[in-house]
Amino acid sequence: MSLARRRAPMRVPYEAADFPSGSVRNTKSHLDVSWDEILWAALTVGRPNIHAVFDYGAASLHEALFRISAVRLAVEQRVHWDPRLRRTDAFRRLDPTEKGAVSYFLGMTFCKVFASRMLNTPWLLHLDVFKDQVGAMLHERSRPDLIGQNASTGDWYSFESKGRSSPPTTGDKDNAKGQASRIASVDGQAPALHIASFTFLRSEELEFYWRDPEPLGEPIVISDTEGAWRWHYEPVTMLWRAAASDAADAPDAEARVKSLEDVDLGVAIHPKIARALENDDWSTARKIALGMQQELRELSYEPDGVAIRTGPSWTLPFRSDEQPFG
Repeated sequence: MSLARRRAPMRVPYEAADFPSGSVRNTKSHLDVSWDEILWAALTVGRPNIHAVFDYGAASLHEALFRISAVRLAVEQRVHWDPRLRRTDAFRRLDPTEKGAVSYFLGMTFCKVFASRMLNTPWLLHLDVFKDQVGAMLHERSRPDLIGQNASTGDWYSFESKGRSSPPTTGDKDNAKGQASRIASVDGQAPALHIASFTFLRSEELEFYWRDPEPLGEPIVISDTEGAWRWHYEPVTMLWRAAASDAADAPDAEARVKSLEDVDLGVAIHPKIARALENDDWSTARKIALGMQQELRELSYEPDGVAIRTGPSWTLPFRSDEQPFG
């Protein structure tokens, strides 16, 4: 499996509203995405959260597989030439509680896809990571889900990400507005944007909505993010360690992809970043990635030094008479 970046075969319709000039254009449009990007976002969107049932060590491999499986369960391309992502029959038949959990995870995943592509913000961390700093505020309903930092400017952003089975109402958007705006500062900086986002289904097709509302509510202050980057890298690192190398003797280490045949995908981590991750030095891995953004782009990695490459089965719909992979 090659590391070369694949064509983006899918389109996600979106609407952006209330963003200031110079950030995101306020318009209705679509974003071309690939399965590679979607799974990268699913694997690295920062935990802990209600889905992080495996916290440490080798059990993080199961968390990584869970994340991949949640996306694979939920959406598919009905035919390979149709760029739309649609809800699967399996997702439709889940009970409401299960459906809500999967929708929530889809919301975080596509929030990260859009944040990385349109705001150059490839690292997103859950507010729960900072429970020692924000304390009882974590138990309040009106708070954002995620914070992220722009890889070029260093600006911090806060995100309230929601997943729904239907388009959001005006009331839904207003409620998310209050939650997104609670973060007052991160590492001494006021967030440049407080974003409310929705990943939802309209006539079975996946769409995305986000906005940057005016700040409201009692402020939350996060003073230290240095030790938090483990939550971004650990699941994908465990998946990479478990994978079989396609080219153990390849002269070009930057092109090496490790394969997981059972789920028809490959995982690669840039060698400079992999060395830090092998030592569980999560913060150093991120600093290395920040210092080599152009090189990572040229080598077809994501901005964090990770690359996910999906096989051909990901562009096919599920069928009841065959295995989903292979």
